[in-house]
Amino acid sequence: FSAHDYEAFATSFGFEETADQRAAIHAVIQDMISPRPMDRLVCGDVGFGKTEVALRAAFVAVADGAQVAVLCPTTLLAEQHFQTFADRFADFPVKLAELSRFRSAKEVNAALEGITAGRIDIVIGTHKLLSEDVKFKNLGLVIIDEEHRFGVRQKERLKALRAEVDVLTLTATPIPRTLAMSLEGIRDFSVIATAPQKRLAIKTFVQPFSDGLIREAALRELKRGGQIYFLHNEVETIQAMREKLTRLLPEARIEVAHGQMPERELEHVMRDFYHQRFNLLLCTTIIETGINVPTANTILMNRADKLGMAQLHQLRGRVGRSHHQAYAYLLTPPGSGTGDKAAITPAARKRLEAIQSMEELGSGFYLAMHDLEIRGAGEVLGEDQSGEMQEVGFSLFNDMLGQAVKSLKSGKEPDVAAPLAVTAEINLHIPALLPDSYCADVHERLVLYKRLANCANAEELDGLHEELIDRFGLLPEPARALLETHRLRVETAPYGIRKLDAGPDSIAVQFVANPPIDPMKLIRLIQTKREYKLAGQDRIRLEKASKNLEERVALLRGFINEIA
Repeated sequence: FSAHDYEAFATSFGFEETADQRAAIHAVIQDMISPRPMDRLVCGDVGFGKTEVALRAAFVAVADGAQVAVLCPTTLLAEQHFQTFADRFADFPVKLAELSRFRSAKEVNAALEGITAGRIDIVIGTHKLLSEDVKFKNLGLVIIDEEHRFGVRQKERLKALRAEVDVLTLTATPIPRTLAMSLEGIRDFSVIATAPQKRLAIKTFVQPFSDGLIREAALRELKRGGQIYFLHNEVETIQAMREKLTRLLPEARIEVAHGQMPERELEHVMRDFYHQRFNLLLCTTIIETGINVPTANTILMNRADKLGMAQLHQLRGRVGRSHHQAYAYLLTPPGSGTGDKAAITPAARKRLEAIQSMEELGSGFYLAMHDLEIRGAGEVLGEDQSGEMQEVGFSLFNDMLGQAVKSLKSGKEPDVAAPLAVTAEINLHIPALLPDSYCADVHERLVLYKRLANCANAEELDGLHEELIDRFGLLPEPARALLETHRLRVETAPYGIRKLDAGPDSIAVQFVANPPIDPMKLIRLIQTKREYKLAGQDRIRLEKASKNLEERVALLRGFINEIA
């Protein structure tokens, strides 16, 4: 593609790109130029400009003569993307089509013919894009928006369309499986963590449902000329809720939107809301993805305890898309604060607490980490996208594979039943991490943690230590503690140590069953040195105080030398 055309396209973006956005765009374009197919996850918070990354990638693909497919989870989002793409590509000879239920059968058939013949460059659609009758002439790029709304099979089906397809995935809260794969390094990963200028964090409140609260919150928004979303996720009772709100808020003009309405009517309501023809939209989670109404800055969610983590975060992201202060009210059943029968489940309480505590801009990635902790990582080789891994995680799978390869290389038969080498669990009772003041980039820190965990000997750790000093300066105390922890992990590996717990007053060492050390050495050690004591069949205690990191590490090294 010509640099001049690309510049012209980039300048039509009406905002200043944030540093993270620039980095993500650069990474995506480099991936597309490289000979291997791209598989990149762009994790950026709601309203942080992921769509711009997709637009630039689409431009590069189309300029190269390839077709682009944009997959969206809902009709409303497909419609909105279609408008955005049409606006941005208006000055370029690019043909777009939309495949969704908002389009008539005639329009859909014309689009399908155009895709097969190669006349259509960019097609934006819902799951319809995955059906058998969509045949591309030269598909080059697939953009999956809101990846957490699709199943594994659906995502893999797109890759199966062609082995060489570049895949760009956009999400605010990646599904546990996707996040785990990115952290494991199976997929490339960009984080957009900087908020656009003048954007304020959304104030989030978790409150029991009450008429007074709803009236107060709604009137505050109406008085400043804004609009309100009221989320009620039960189509059966939505009309009853409308009557209740009409009595409660006679000042508001209320309309209803849900997925069981006729397409045209739904499209009409959403357009009217966007053009401010009414000011309170009573809706279901159909608004969850990508609806962008800058003047709507208050959202009330009824029965928020029934919604998932990504849903809560996405729905909250419907407001606060301009420089006004936005508010999100997560309403729980009345009386759920007092612990009666309407109380909410522990997992729901955890989700609501996580959402409330993470109200800073750009918290989607951290919420996904919470989700990973609450739900587990799913299977890398199977279809479950969350849940505890049944048999084997990806890292363990790699270790087993590595061990099998090693024994085959040395001419031995791999012993499948042999236990894997145990890594000691080490706790120095001192914070051991890379602080964000030392290395600011989230992604970079995750990569460094992974590399530290993969170091197998002292030389590799020394090399990484030098690299850290070279790139980020002298190590602060928590980073030194982290490095020492990994050094101890490597040093204890040959001796069958399962756990080292080094507190300020004493050190406890636990061994695996039948450790590969001389038991006579241990007996002599306990007999000759009074500070060493047996504490059970597989434990030894060293009762000696240590004030700081250096003293603790020195004591542990002394013990390792004694038994070596």
